[in-house]
Amino acid sequence: DQPLSYIDRLQAQRDSGEHLDLLVVHHENGPAGITGLNEFSRRDLRCMVGTWFGRAFWGTGANRESKALIAHLAFAVLGMHRLGSYSNPANVRSTRALLGVGFTHEGVLRHWHRHGEEYYDVNVFGMLRVDWESGPLAGVPVTVEGAPPPAFVGS
Repeated sequence: DQPLSYIDRLQAQRDSGEHLDLLVVHHENGPAGITGLNEFSRRDLRCMVGTWFGRAFWGTGANRESKALIAHLAFAVLGMHRLGSYSNPANVRSTRALLGVGFTHEGVLRHWHRHGEEYYDVNVFGMLRVDWESGPLAGVPVTVEGAPPPAFVGS
């Protein structure tokens, strides 16, 4: 029920300018995962990126390419100043992946996230526009066609 509920609310969240998710599709194997932007602050010109990939795509470079696209979208298209991300401290692979594409580990938020009755800590990462411009993701070729949904224009 949770994945279906998530999918059902995406259109309304996109229309309201609060969540912009993209399906990541492998040219031969079909859907690989999702990545997107959320937690927008238009006043502060910041947002967060969240990404999920199926296990078959771990270690393939798909995460790096998706982060290059999302960073380009956030900074070059939407005019953001800061892009953030979270990871579970127990998920070493995710933490290493964020560090590897140029995010800076900024600390741990204790009991920040809840699943059922369990609370979980989260690592907090940040990337500023200047970090992106001089970092490893800026060298990944990205092409964006079309315009962002109207609710995200002028961010």
